Amino acid sequence: MTSAREQCGEKTDSRGTALGPAADGPAAVVSVEGLPEWLAPVARAAGTIEPRQLSRFLPPESGGRQSAVLILFGHGARGPELLLMERAGTLRSHAGQPSFPGGALDPQDGDPEGRGPVRAALREAQEETGLDPSGVQVFGVLPRLYIPVSGFVVTPVLGWWRHPTPVGAVDQAETARVFTVPVADLTDPAHRVTTRHPSGHIGPAFLVENALVWGFTAGVIDRLLHYSGWEIPWDSDKQVPLDWRA
Repeated sequence: MTSAREQCGEKTDSRGTALGPAADGPAAVVSVEGLPEWLAPVARAAGTIEPRQLSRFLPPESGGRQSAVLILFGHGARGPELLLMERAGTLRSHAGQPSFPGGALDPQDGDPEGRGPVRAALREAQEETGLDPSGVQVFGVLPRLYIPVSGFVVTPVLGWWRHPTPVGAVDQAETARVFTVPVADLTDPAHRVTTRHPSGHIGPAFLVENALVWGFTAGVIDRLLHYSGWEIPWDSDKQVPLDWRA
């Protein structure tokens, strides 16, 4: 399998550490150098995970709107945590749904086959949450996935929040709030449920921070917890219905 660094056009040493920029523009470095030890299982999983281990929805051979999301790990008062945001309730699609920061690639982000997704994930996170990208170390890029309902081809970009800065909803018309979730809450079986969409789709979900995290975001979190060895057995029969407008 092509490594995350190779996907982004990076030259790497034997440890997978980025050595320098590729030919497609300024460096959007992907490096595992200096990560905290607790993130090592996530970095290892990112380097070996196959697309179908993440989702059954894979990109079509052609078409789809290229996009990226930032899966940002930090360390808070209760240990490791993830940064999430909640979409505004007035939006026409996915209103009120928690998600990772992210969005479609812009031309200035560069090649979708190169470093474009890394640049897009950091840029969108800054635009949506006020995040300072200079404090983020990107350490992995997961295989592209597909969201059929919107036609987005999504590249998940993994980051370590090495130097945290204040964040919040930049545009209330698009983002209701920005919040962090302790990984301990995400792995707690008491916070884990299964959702059933009116369409019939069934998937994992998390009841955390006064929010129901479901859909694409929950699916990626679920698989990361599993392949990083952080998952704790939970009752997948505990089901929560979704509103038909979801």
